[in-house]
Amino acid sequence: MAEAALAGGATAVQLRAPELTDARLEALAGELAERCREAGALFVVNDRVAVAASVGAGAHVGQGDDPGSAREILDPTAVLGVSVSTTDEARAAEVAGADYLGVTVWATPTKPEAEPRGLDGLRTIAREISLPVVGVGGIHAGNAADVLEAGAAGIGVVSAVGAAPDPVRATETLVDAVHRWEEGKG
Repeated sequence: MAEAALAGGATAVQLRAPELTDARLEALAGELAERCREAGALFVVNDRVAVAASVGAGAHVGQGDDPGSAREILDPTAVLGVSVSTTDEARAAEVAGADYLGVTVWATPTKPEAEPRGLDGLRTIAREISLPVVGVGGIHAGNAADVLEAGAAGIGVVSAVGAAPDPVRATETLVDAVHRWEEGKG
């Protein structure tokens, strides 16, 4: 799926594979880190900060993790993202050294425990915090512009690409939706 996303024009890839051992995840992360570098795309590893650091990738952590410790483990130039649901969590992530925030907009089967904030919740966090916000959860080409209009700096998807019959084309469609929105703002 990551290769298809890169072929379709994705500018970032997050590796989320909680079922893999650290050794298997590190091998896969090493391959993906190289492919993302070649494509000029950001690469982050979800939750496993030590694995991210070992392959020179960024990391994304949730509220059950300590973003400050993650920042200490990562290379100082590595990107750190933090999932947040409230402005208080967002402020704490900013103080801990986060580079961007992930906000769940709509419910998603990919991460059922995430608390969807809706467009209003996303808008509030994006307005109150200076860090870029990435909207995730239930996003597809048909609603991507709504998420961007609410203040997100970008969108993150899983099912919109991973469940598509043609993941490359699905990514291209999402990239086109983002570009159309950006052109409309300019």
